Amino acid sequence: MLAKRIIPCLDIRDGKTVKGINFIDIREVGDPVELGAKYAAEGADELVFLDITATHEGRKTFVELVKRIARHLNIPFTVGGGISEPADADKLLSAGADKISINSSAVRNPQLINDLAKSFGSQFVVVAIDARGDDRDHWIVTVNGGRIPTDKELFSWAKEAEERGAGEILFTSMNHDGTKNGFANEQLAWLSHTLKIPVIASGGAGTKEHFVDVFNKGKADAALAASIFHYNEIPIPELKAYLQEKGIVVRSF
Repeated sequence: MLAKRIIPCLDIRDGKTVKGINFIDIREVGDPVELGAKYAAEGADELVFLDITATHEGRKTFVELVKRIARHLNIPFTVGGGISEPADADKLLSAGADKISINSSAVRNPQLINDLAKSFGSQFVVVAIDARGDDRDHWIVTVNGGRIPTDKELFSWAKEAEERGAGEILFTSMNHDGTKNGFANEQLAWLSHTLKIPVIASGGAGTKEHFVDVFNKGKADAALAASIFHYNEIPIPELKAYLQEKGIVVRSF
């Protein structure tokens, strides 16, 4: 059985790590270089660094910041935000990123997934999906950091992304984001059932039990969280020890 991955997420705005609730009420929580090094030392399996306003503001992710963060890491590192062509991805991978994450640009130009997979390999391509569910359990994909709804639906879009060459799907439930009430396990389980590639769960982590649920009920391959790590509410070594006690296979720390 493959080990389940614990992935701290660093949402970056203006060079600082920030966190919000339901994609709003954003506030600063620390320096991304220091936080990245801290999480690597504590036993995080990977890191995700997302420039959350790059697409909305029409600019590219800060390559120099990626270089600074990468110099302090010995674990895989995914970078996203403002990637609209293979040349953007090439710069980030050359700066030290191990994988790149695309979201809004993939929705607007699905061929980008094919192009990136062909240029760099599917294992380097993470397609992130921010979706919001309504009262009828219909999940609408959004772009520009959740600001703009689209005509795409979560499950069909995830399947298309896989078929186009995505190596992983990072699904963030906007309904759960920042609430600390648990992950969208029903939707995650369906994604895991229908896709052959790994699914990363995001949005809703609040307790150690939520991670047990997302791996057992949600069938996720990895779980991403931010605020519980940023505010040291659940230290990574403590979380991994708890998961091992509950029979969840995780990498040693």
